Amino acid sequence: MNNVRPKADVAIVGLGWCGSLIAEELTRAGLNVVAIERGPWFETATDFPPSVDTDELRWDTRRSMLLPPAVETTTFRNNTTQTALPTREWNLNELGYNVGGSGTHWAGMAWRFTPFDFEPYSQTIKRYGKQQIAKGVILQDWGVTYDDLEPFYDRFEKIAGVSGKAGKLNGEVIEGGNPYEGNRTSEYPLPALESMRLTDIFAEGAKKIGLKPFMVPAGQASRAYVNPLGVRMGPCTYCGYCLYYGCGNFSKSSPNACVIPALMQRENFTVLTDSAVVRVNKAEDGKTATGVTYLDKNKKEWVQPADIVILSAFQMQNVRLLLLSKIGVPYNPVTKTGVVGRAYSFQTVSGAAIHFKDENLNQYIGAGALSSQVDDWNGDNFDHTGLGFIGGAGILVVARGARPIGNADALPPGSPRWGKEWKKAYTHAFQNTTFIFGQGTSFSHEDYYLDLDPEYKDDNGNALLRVTFDYNDNDRLSAKFIEEKSVEIGKAMGAETVIGTNSASGAYSPYNFASDHTIGGAVMGTDPKTSVLNRYQQCWDAHNVFVLGASSFPNNAGYNPTGTIGALSLWTAKAIIEQYLKNPGPLVKV
Repeated sequence: MNNVRPKADVAIVGLGWCGSLIAEELTRAGLNVVAIERGPWFETATDFPPSVDTDELRWDTRRSMLLPPAVETTTFRNNTTQTALPTREWNLNELGYNVGGSGTHWAGMAWRFTPFDFEPYSQTIKRYGKQQIAKGVILQDWGVTYDDLEPFYDRFEKIAGVSGKAGKLNGEVIEGGNPYEGNRTSEYPLPALESMRLTDIFAEGAKKIGLKPFMVPAGQASRAYVNPLGVRMGPCTYCGYCLYYGCGNFSKSSPNACVIPALMQRENFTVLTDSAVVRVNKAEDGKTATGVTYLDKNKKEWVQPADIVILSAFQMQNVRLLLLSKIGVPYNPVTKTGVVGRAYSFQTVSGAAIHFKDENLNQYIGAGALSSQVDDWNGDNFDHTGLGFIGGAGILVVARGARPIGNADALPPGSPRWGKEWKKAYTHAFQNTTFIFGQGTSFSHEDYYLDLDPEYKDDNGNALLRVTFDYNDNDRLSAKFIEEKSVEIGKAMGAETVIGTNSASGAYSPYNFASDHTIGGAVMGTDPKTSVLNRYQQCWDAHNVFVLGASSFPNNAGYNPTGTIGALSLWTAKAIIEQYLKNPGPLVKV
């Protein structure tokens, strides 16, 4: 017989950025909230002190903070003619495995999506007509606009202590910021990070060819800061240990540093760690959820009853839980019907490896999001007429700091692979070799989707998630275009050797690292026939189930998703507090 916990107002699955932000809002509104986190509790002061955090072998090489594939993985194939096989190591799907989730180990680029990114269908049709949309590409509006989310972006940035420079403030274009961004109502809470040699020469080269460079908004505190929740953050020391690491300085924007310290003071909040939710429980009529079933670390089964269930796990895990719980109709690639697993997309990544003859990039210091970027070829910021694709990429350099193990392959062509001459080449390359990174858009396709694997199961007997994906024609054309533009920038920077790269030039593989921004599968929209969620991230098929995170995105922008994930979580929290609690039921009528 199941062990049953006391009923809660809200059960939250996953305590990363989404889970912690919405838990903070709901508990402050007086609701009793229980968060269930698969991973262990991490304490910033003891788990990530500066003496421990800089362990490259542990955190970066061995990825010790990620969910081990032996615990849960996905299976993968490029198309339906292939047999999917389990992914044995994480390169692209970097699932968090602790309180704080992926927000603990992320690099910190804290973007807002542009107005175009939320209405790609409407704006593409308006500017170019339907002929601009490649065959099979799924293009749909989100049901929420940039203007809807702007106040929630603003609140997220203040909670996270984001460092940056506004480019468009109250309708005025501001020198030094991103002139292509959506309009802002306030400046970033902290000034931009200090520019380094790499970002300086990138900006100089970009300006030479008429581009508009700016410093990337960063989830590293450029100054000491106290956020709206009363949590104190220390200034970034530019150690460079951000991506795949925690932050013992309380400098990196993370749930652990920015939200959870305040949340843990609430008597109406409970977190259950080392506990894996295996399904959402449904009422007898199948129209609402009654709570969730989870397994504790001893594999003991528990039920957590709740009036509201919020899925806020990693994108892949949200989709899998919906499928395992039989909430929503699974997507059928033959009939093109169904919604759960539909509209899965990734990210196109292209750019250039650049090698200087005699530079000093000062690669001993940096920060995860210390970057200079141009958005001239991102989204719909340029005329796509005759190009055969929509979208583009933000093109940037990252002064993240070069770590000894991870940077060992960053050598010019023809370099020796071992011995004294290899050491000599690596010594030179460490300060003279880097890359230009084109972080591109991605639009889903009707042939690529997520479903439950018919053969492979986890150790609890539940089917693994199967990924069927390859780059589509729109992705490939866009990525090739950005590769060419990246080479142009590299030459303008004065590099001795510039070699274009393009992840979409061949078949997609989960082992070829490009980006870790997997998107969609449980998307929001205006039509239940093409979306799992309405504009408030509320399930069409179960009104007391809300799904937060990148699984909600119908398409990917040329940016990191975290800022948009945070804004949408706060947007949904407000809808629950101000609308749903007063009259539980669908918030959007169809």
